Amino acid sequence: MSHLEKRLENDLNDIRMQVAEQAQLAEDSVRNAMHSLQTGNKKQAYNTVLNDLPINRKMRAIDRLCHRFIALHLPSAGHLRLLSSVIRVNIELERVGDYAVTIAREGIQFSTPLQGELADELERVSSETQLLLHQAIQSFNELNAEMAKSTITLTAKMENSLSSFYNRLLSTDINMDLKDLFALFIVFNQLKRVADQAKNLCEETIFAVTGHQKTPKIYKVLFVDEENGLLSQLAEAIAHINHADSGEFSSAGRVPAKSLDPRLSNFLEQHNADLDEATFTAISDITPGELAEQHVIVTLQGSSDTYFDTIPFHTSVLEWDVTPAGEVDSEQKMDALYRELAIQIKDLMLLLRGEEQA
Repeated sequence: MSHLEKRLENDLNDIRMQVAEQAQLAEDSVRNAMHSLQTGNKKQAYNTVLNDLPINRKMRAIDRLCHRFIALHLPSAGHLRLLSSVIRVNIELERVGDYAVTIAREGIQFSTPLQGELADELERVSSETQLLLHQAIQSFNELNAEMAKSTITLTAKMENSLSSFYNRLLSTDINMDLKDLFALFIVFNQLKRVADQAKNLCEETIFAVTGHQKTPKIYKVLFVDEENGLLSQLAEAIAHINHADSGEFSSAGRVPAKSLDPRLSNFLEQHNADLDEATFTAISDITPGELAEQHVIVTLQGSSDTYFDTIPFHTSVLEWDVTPAGEVDSEQKMDALYRELAIQIKDLMLLLRGEEQA
């Protein structure tokens, strides 16, 4: 190994060691913040807040080391990928420290430490989040892509745990001071953010080792109208045809028809298309869990308030002003409706997935 190669490896190992230390500080910060909240230890909470300052300083120091390394060694291929991941991981770890600070500050505001069932639920969610973070950090420190991949699979379970806890907080049988309940909501949100950053760490590990970037997200879009026989079915069909690789699309109606509207059937026949596998779904038959899985709900006839009592927390709603079904009385107007919906759906997928995906 030449002198320059040895210098490069030493500098790279130094950066990785600094990142490992930063990761340990961030992990300790989350653990201490949760312990202070659960035990009411305000001294530990204040120490957690102040100990975020070294995390911030180390983040800036690592950033300088990375840019110095790039300027000095002009890395390529694997080394450049690793440095690129380190720069992003450095930011993610600093954010984890910020989330821990927020948890500690909210813990200070609690009237008394949590007790009973709610305390047990918070402990479960906290433990799962910290395990996820620990494994993500370990996978990056060891550049273990397989561990990173297996850790990512845990995020689905983590999402369910967080959703369960969130729903528990929304229940009407919780007897808790409003200030404490609000603080607990914030703590829940910060734990979710920690879990999100852990997933990001795993994705950076995979990229650093294999060069494979994060798989683009598949978005679920639900189109709704009154009868699920014309507008929503046409929108679903257009989305499937033009954006099959970018989303999962479905449709539903308030009182679903038993068959396609003849105007849509004729239009599809004239364009050598068909919807032989079309299904007709009642909005009332969509379970809360299924609705919560939708990233976007698009209403094509009227306000979303007339279709749904509540919209899931992570679901967005769009109310599109399209040609009313009753005004589509000719082939030309059906063709215009098709183009109108196609443009709006393309714009939506462009927004969700970006230029290369839409």
